[in-house]
Amino acid sequence: MEHAASLRREGHRVRVVTLVDKLSRHGGAEHLAWLIATRLDPERFDSTLCVIRWPPRTELDRKQAPEADLEELQASPTRFLALARRRKVDLGALLRLERFLRRERVQVLHSHKFGPNVWGAVAGRLARVPVMLAHEHTWSYEGRPLRRFLDRELVARSADAFIAVSREDQRRMTDVERIDPARTLFIPNGVPPSPAPSGADVRRELGIDADTPVVGAVGVLRAQKAHHVLVRATALLARSRPEIQVLVAGEGEERVGIERLIGELSMERNVRLLGYRTDVQDLLQAFDVAVCSSDFEGSPLAVMEYMDAGLPIVATAVGGVPDLIDDGVHGLLVPPRAPVALAGAVSALLDDRERGRTMGARARERRRTEFDLETLVRRLEALYGELLERRAGLDHKAGAEYDR
Repeated sequence: MEHAASLRREGHRVRVVTLVDKLSRHGGAEHLAWLIATRLDPERFDSTLCVIRWPPRTELDRKQAPEADLEELQASPTRFLALARRRKVDLGALLRLERFLRRERVQVLHSHKFGPNVWGAVAGRLARVPVMLAHEHTWSYEGRPLRRFLDRELVARSADAFIAVSREDQRRMTDVERIDPARTLFIPNGVPPSPAPSGADVRRELGIDADTPVVGAVGVLRAQKAHHVLVRATALLARSRPEIQVLVAGEGEERVGIERLIGELSMERNVRLLGYRTDVQDLLQAFDVAVCSSDFEGSPLAVMEYMDAGLPIVATAVGGVPDLIDDGVHGLLVPPRAPVALAGAVSALLDDRERGRTMGARARERRRTEFDLETLVRRLEALYGELLERRAGLDHKAGAEYDR
């Protein structure tokens, strides 16, 4: 009962562990966790980024987490802990986490996404971590009763706060999963200001004329992102704009299927899969319209990057996207899995460039005022402090009751 209170003594930095599945600055949730862990105030917080699966085992994971990223992390004030999980159920890795939490007397355990949320619930309870937060970055549990059960009965019951990144995700947590609303908390994502483009001409690199319409998307090639809808929309757009170019930056397990569809629709001259790009800001300068065609989303960082670049945006009205974009104000929203609607919205913005520029300017201003990384980090820092104070108060009350 003295544990939480003693850790709040004067001048003591709060020990925080950020728990993620993989080390990556390409996936949205992993990237955001990286940013949060490395931007906590080092005067007030002793921050550790804990990665369950490290070193990377697959070629895809190695591409997502190059050694340069690890070197940059190790050069920061943030500590790095690798659990080296080797199999789906790895008790050894779980115990390594529990021992670290106990030995370091960690005060705040902040996990991100379903797997780490489960690990954090188990290890955090065993180590008696005073404050635990679970952070869900997109709700995608349709047809997954076991995951919903674990979310409700293990993760939510263990966490002092269960964070949703969109109001729709928070609604599904309470209405579908039946999680106690008092345990959920909506905190929108944020991104840092985009670095200035280097000035490199991506269009020239790719052999695209300055007046050719270019539509682009940035994101991991996985089923959630529904790139096949964008490919089908391109086939429709190419009927009236045979010169149109669609650039897709990202890599993932859906690449083979997307390439097959491109071939079936004879879109090889119109759709280019660029793979991983480290020059995203230069790439965005080549876009006339940016697209998010996802089936579901939390609060997509790629859309925020489009907003920050001032681009005209067409996105599916799923998850937290409507929290970012008011239809017709900051961009155009369309239903998911609707290539005709997607093609129509893209065509409308290509036809009316002034309207697109106005929407892009509004989107940039909104991103910078409402969805900023520093605002997110400061809010989380305040939340850590509030929950620690609450825990200390509960422990003090329990001690007083025990003494009586």
